[in-house]
Amino acid sequence: MAGPQRITLAMTGASGAQYGLRLLDCLVQEEREVHFLISKAAQLVIATETDVTLPGKPQAMQAFLSEYTGAAPGQIRVFGQEDWLAPPASGSSAPNAMVVVPCSTGSLSAIAGGACNNLIERAADVALKERRQLILVPREAPYSSIHLENMLKLSNLGAIILPASPGFYHQPQSLDDLVDFVVARILNLLDIPQDMLPRWGEHHRSSCEE
Repeated sequence: MAGPQRITLAMTGASGAQYGLRLLDCLVQEEREVHFLISKAAQLVIATETDVTLPGKPQAMQAFLSEYTGAAPGQIRVFGQEDWLAPPASGSSAPNAMVVVPCSTGSLSAIAGGACNNLIERAADVALKERRQLILVPREAPYSSIHLENMLKLSNLGAIILPASPGFYHQPQSLDDLVDFVVARILNLLDIPQDMLPRWGEHHRSSCEE
């Protein structure tokens, strides 16, 4: 099986909740174990941008997301923002890759500054210090010089900055197609198989299994 078996997926309070939820669905379909982290602001964004309302407590959220995605028992593990004993908080047991999607500019700044005020920030700090894959998906427009400086700093530290900027060369027919474009790029970086977006020069296109 190509790509990491365990992945930390964090959602923060930027627009683009659909990207995070779709990535979670695809990771489940590819039989990956997902450690799911979410900020309070992200829960508000999800309720605003989608018809999904997540329970507030980690255990209830874990049960909801498992049913929502059709995950196997234990495949999705949800951790609270102050659960310092969670695997993502330690380099000795953290997953091999982490994705923050969407990544708010506040989270971008905190990660760039090495802040560890919550589990999302700590998990990203662990990924950087352990030289593990860290993919940040900001969704903001326009970017200020502060945002750009933070992105450059994180890129120099080894993080991958993947703005939520869908392309149009695959002739999207719906909003779902635009979401899938960005999610497919994330999966490509993780080296996880996907058939939502063909490689350049390929013509076949389908969607990952629902």
